[in-house]
Amino acid sequence: MKPGPLRYLAPATVEEAVATLRQHPDAKVLAGGQSLIPVLSMRLARPSHLVDLGAIPGLDRVEVSESWVRVGAMVTHARLLADEDAYAVLPLLRQALENVAHPAIRNRGTTVGSIAHADAAGEMPSILVMTDGVVEAIGPDGAREIPAAEFFLGPLETALASDEIVVAVRFGRFPERTFTAFRESARRQGDYALAGAAVAVTVDADHRIVAARAAFVSVTDVPSALDLSGPLGGQLLAKVDWSCIDDAVQAHLAPESDIHAGADYRRMLAGELTRRACAAAAADAMAAGAPAAGGNR
Repeated sequence: MKPGPLRYLAPATVEEAVATLRQHPDAKVLAGGQSLIPVLSMRLARPSHLVDLGAIPGLDRVEVSESWVRVGAMVTHARLLADEDAYAVLPLLRQALENVAHPAIRNRGTTVGSIAHADAAGEMPSILVMTDGVVEAIGPDGAREIPAAEFFLGPLETALASDEIVVAVRFGRFPERTFTAFRESARRQGDYALAGAAVAVTVDADHRIVAARAAFVSVTDVPSALDLSGPLGGQLLAKVDWSCIDDAVQAHLAPESDIHAGADYRRMLAGELTRRACAAAAADAMAAGAPAAGGNR
């Protein structure tokens, strides 16, 4: 199928784009289009206007600061995946992005667009929540910042108003001596994951766990982070039994059955992937010894 009749607009500024959204509440914003175009083609949405952000300068930047990795609205998955500065301070971004769909989709799809789409089966919404990230939005009343924990309201539903545009997101950096890993399982490489888990484990100089947290893909209604510091805190990496997190993980999950997998299978798979991710992060910590100066791994 093809999209229904609509008017294509390519504003030159964010303000012009916002004005269009205010004038046409049913308009849709186009960045990479990897989620939106299929929806339009199947006519699950029939907006009167399509607002393309591609001509607006300044939205294609990746910026690294002491506290954040800031990603503009037009930065593609492939661009962020290849960014060495972002990887140096927040390896979890690359660890997750390597699992996003196929190279052709990563070349066009944008990280911010994936987050704004708010599909809990996507990798990057969970990473934003995992890192205590922030969504930067601009609307008729000016700019505002929305914490990731408050941005996702439900499946494909966010706190963004119809006349607001996400111009960037900021992923928070972890403390020193934090080691991360990402694991997911799909029927085929590039398919939506049946389940996935991201973990971050922070250790002291003696490799004793100080803090730990996880976030999940495809097994919760909305992306959310789980603090695992309770069951893991104080344990030595060399002696930890990762099954101690099972009760906390299972209590956090809310998988649903579909044609691809049953809820029980997704629940089991998510638990296994979380344990494997924790073990992978711990192995990196043990191998690294003293942390590299200036960033986490």
